[in-house]
Formats: sequence, structure tokens, C-alpha cells
Amino acid sequence: MPINIQQDLVRHYRWLRQYGYNDSHSCNASVRDREQFWVTPTGACADLLEVGQLVRCPVDGGPCEGASLDAALHALVYRKNPQANALLHSHGAYSVAMTMQGKDFIPRDFEGQYYFDHIPVISIPYDRYLDLAADAVSEALVEHKVAVVRGHGVYAVAESINLAYKWTCSFELSAKTSFLAGQAGTL
Repeated sequence: MPINIQQDLVRHYRWLRQYGYNDSHSCNASVRDREQFWVTPTGACADLLEVGQLVRCPVDGGPCEGASLDAALHALVYRKNPQANALLHSHGAYSVAMTMQGKDFIPRDFEGQYYFDHIPVISIPYDRYLDLAADAVSEALVEHKVAVVRGHGVYAVAESINLAYKWTCSFELSAKTSFLAGQAGTL
């Protein structure tokens, strides 16, 4: 029995929490469905989220009541990148920690280099995040699979939610490997 895109969105959003990429009520995720997209609600608890709580938003419209604060960012990513069908936002501790200086992340491990030549890091003042993030992140995701807002989190875009999840996980493992190699003195 095939899983519909909303069920798939909830499953992947729960995985972000289950595997330590988010805390219980952080981040957001969406999947595109032609000229609309389904997005997690603002303040969603990943452990309890149900399909019926997802918010449907038009790709070409304004913000939808109850949608994640990043819903406008998701819409802009879909408008600028027609091949994009999924967007995941996460707070992987190693991904965030390894990009706190604001420099683009250059993978040091084989897998990281295989998937990413570099991951852009965008510096946005925290008090201006809602004003500036949509344009900055959507622009970065036209050319890259993953982008980071310094000190905040990771955005991964792909043709499917599972592929966006793969990019999220691959980046986090690459960042963790770089951190551990630095601690071991092997970098």
C-alpha cells in the first residue's frame, strides 16, 4: 500500500526528532503537491504530529494561518526551484556547531565530498531572521542541495522528501566526522 505525501512528510519529520536532528518542537518540513505544498504547523511537536495537522499553502500565495513561521521561505524555495518537491529544516548539533564561524563547510570525509563540494553558510542577524531568511536561503538552495543559517540550522532541498532527508543526514555525519577528526588531531 503506497504512502501518500502527507504521511511521508510526517514520518520524515518524526525521524528528524527520533534521530537527534531536532528537539521536540523545533524546525519544519514541507512537501510540494503541484501548485501547493503541505507544511508542518508552527510549534509542531514531532513526537505527536498527525497528518491532519499539516497546513496546505499555495506555492504562489501568502502565508497560511497556523503554518510554520518558515512557510514563506518554503514557498519561495519552490518558486525559485521548480524541481524541488521537499524541504527539510533541522538543527543538527554538529552541522550547526561546525558552521558557527560563518565559513562555508568543506567536507573532509569521502562521503561528504562525494555529495557536496561545499555547503554555503548564510549569516543573518537573529533579530532579522524572519525578514531576511526566505530570500537568502531560497537563493542558496537554487544552486546547492543544502544551506545553513549560521547558528540556527540546516535547510535541505530535493526532488523527494527521502532525498532531502539523505542530504540532511549526510551533512550531519560529515560535520560530526570533521569535529571528531579535529578532536583526535587528525585534521
